[in-house]
Amino acid sequence: MFQALLAAVLVVGALGCGKPAYPPAVSRVVNGVEAKAHSWPWQVSLQYLSGGYWYHTCGGTLIASNWVLTAAHCISSSRSYRVLLGKHNLRVSESGSRAIQVQKLLNHKQWNSSQLSNGYDISLLKLAEHVTYSNTIQPACLPVSGYVLPNRFACYVTGWGRLQTNGASPDRLQQGRLLVVDYATCSRSDWWGGTVKTSMVCAGGDGIISSCNGDSGGPLNCRATDGSWQVHGVVSFGSTLGCNYSKKPSVFTRVSAFNSWISQTMAAN
Repeated sequence: MFQALLAAVLVVGALGCGKPAYPPAVSRVVNGVEAKAHSWPWQVSLQYLSGGYWYHTCGGTLIASNWVLTAAHCISSSRSYRVLLGKHNLRVSESGSRAIQVQKLLNHKQWNSSQLSNGYDISLLKLAEHVTYSNTIQPACLPVSGYVLPNRFACYVTGWGRLQTNGASPDRLQQGRLLVVDYATCSRSDWWGGTVKTSMVCAGGDGIISSCNGDSGGPLNCRATDGSWQVHGVVSFGSTLGCNYSKKPSVFTRVSAFNSWISQTMAAN
């Protein structure tokens, strides 16, 4: 089984991950803006079934043809889930999009829903079928194991989360430029203090833009030196004081701390 997984990874590498057919518009704007359609083709909408209707609850990242990375706090064992892939506007039918049922929900075994700040807020979703890659559906790359982003490195958070605290949720995918805040700064008492761990990434905290409700589970997209986009973070939590609060940057599960867990979980399932 491991050999099959390795072969799949090699195929993805040969085809290219993290290189969208429609490159994102990544200007130096600070405020969140509507993303260029299909420029983040690994972004998914995780949806749950209730009363015969599907509702967006979180984001996620396609990392293989039948695997999605998201946050453990997004998942409830009592719900049925699906993912929408190749979407920009959640309210309209779009050519090239797919809706696929989630077959398995695999939270990290050390995840504890009552202790969010302990970390391990990461989950893998095995899809009921493989998706065919296209101009609108592609996987993101994973970072090198253990890699830590430098302070003030510019990345982009994407999702359909609220535009502001208690605000409306957009129909169209949004993106926001966030600067990484290193652990030494983010763990200061006037920032997040001991709430953040080294297995997390802080980004933002300028009081202007951040992730918000509905962005959870989605990617922190950072561009590598070869031009490809890597998912360095999974949206985990923000301040109860509000989505755009100074010195309370968005906190992400650091993907590079979980490369082994990701590969082992995929291989075993």
